[in-house]
Amino acid sequence: MTFNRRTALLAACSGLLAAHPLATLAQGQAPKTIGWDDLLPKNWNPWADFQTGGLDLRNLSDDDPRAAEALRRLRRIWDDAPLNAAMDGALIRLPGYVVPLEETAQGLRELLLVPHYGACIHTPPPPANQILHVLLDKPMKSLSTMDTVWVSGPLKARRATSVHGVSGYQLAATKVERYAPGR
Repeated sequence: MTFNRRTALLAACSGLLAAHPLATLAQGQAPKTIGWDDLLPKNWNPWADFQTGGLDLRNLSDDDPRAAEALRRLRRIWDDAPLNAAMDGALIRLPGYVVPLEETAQGLRELLLVPHYGACIHTPPPPANQILHVLLDKPMKSLSTMDTVWVSGPLKARRATSVHGVSGYQLAATKVERYAPGR
């Protein structure tokens, strides 16, 4: 079954996520809790291309053709956003918001994890280096659109394109749990 907006709305109105460990982490290894900025390469400036050329984006109206071209250009830059190579292979724990991707009768199998509410649901999506493609080893019925969760597992630098945006990282979830600050 494809996860469309109608299904997402119904899922958002359904039950709450309970702590649901998908698997145990490798013995003796604990994931490192990271923040979204850890996924960005040092000195990356997504606005660098717009700081030259004299185009002041703040003064463009929505119907200005230059605004539409600037948005297309920004989308290309963000879809090709560089990844932090030091994070490739790291065992991490990261909080974020759920954007469902693949749901079966057994539950959600894949999702995007994003840093802020509404990301990938509204346009434009964040840069690729701020979107994780999360693969669940067991389907979960208790996840809904924009639930806040902690995910843990090994991180890979691997781009993927979905209907909601381009992700720069893939995470094989070993644990998914309801978000609680400081937990």
